[in-house]
Amino acid sequence: MIEIALCLAIVGFAIVSILLVLPSGMNTQAQTRQETIINQDASMLLEGIRNGAQGMDDLTNYVYAITNSWAYYNANGSVSKKGANGYTLTSSSIPNNWPQGTSFYPITNGLRIVGLLSTPEYTDGFMPITNLFSGGYSNHVVAYIRSFSGLATEKPPQNNEIMREDTFSYRLLCVNAPVAADTNMLLHSSYTRELVGNLRELRLLFQWPQQPNGSVGDGKQSYRTSVGGGFFVTNELSFNQRLYFYQAESFTNTP
Repeated sequence: MIEIALCLAIVGFAIVSILLVLPSGMNTQAQTRQETIINQDASMLLEGIRNGAQGMDDLTNYVYAITNSWAYYNANGSVSKKGANGYTLTSSSIPNNWPQGTSFYPITNGLRIVGLLSTPEYTDGFMPITNLFSGGYSNHVVAYIRSFSGLATEKPPQNNEIMREDTFSYRLLCVNAPVAADTNMLLHSSYTRELVGNLRELRLLFQWPQQPNGSVGDGKQSYRTSVGGGFFVTNELSFNQRLYFYQAESFTNTP
């Protein structure tokens, strides 16, 4: 009996040890899976944005909201007005102080999604600018996305609301910034102004998981790439919003 009791104690101790380690292993597995999904989705989004893709309509199955929190800076560096534009698959919103009759569009196709994600960090009215020395708009674009990668049973064309809401989701901050340059050179060098005007840095910051209550978890990963060329600007959205697409150009060496 004593031997049986000792054996049971040893087995019980081993089982308890395994059970204590199991949650940590499962968390590590979940984190690794999430990081893999982010890497795969980042590759697709980087390529689509920097190539100015206009036909990625499948994005409407995954991008369910986009916001642009903007502020207008005067030449003296102070903010004179600010607001936020919101876009979903079925509606859109604008600040209360905008003119009556201003029309906006829901994100019902890939053209609108990529065009909004490509919004330059700094704009003056409708056109991209390289800095805010003389004033202009500062844009902060965030997309809310259900993962493209993952289990096939979670993906369209299935329309099970419960399964769709349980899909791994994340938040994407998309920054289309002018290439960094010394401010003195920017003011006095035509070569530097030309370089800054035709070379941009695309930065994507992923944060996950996106929670139903609007909060976001501790996962974070950033990606960046340089894009040579200008912007093709559409007037599909009226008043103070346009759609932007990177447009690749060829360059020659400057003496």
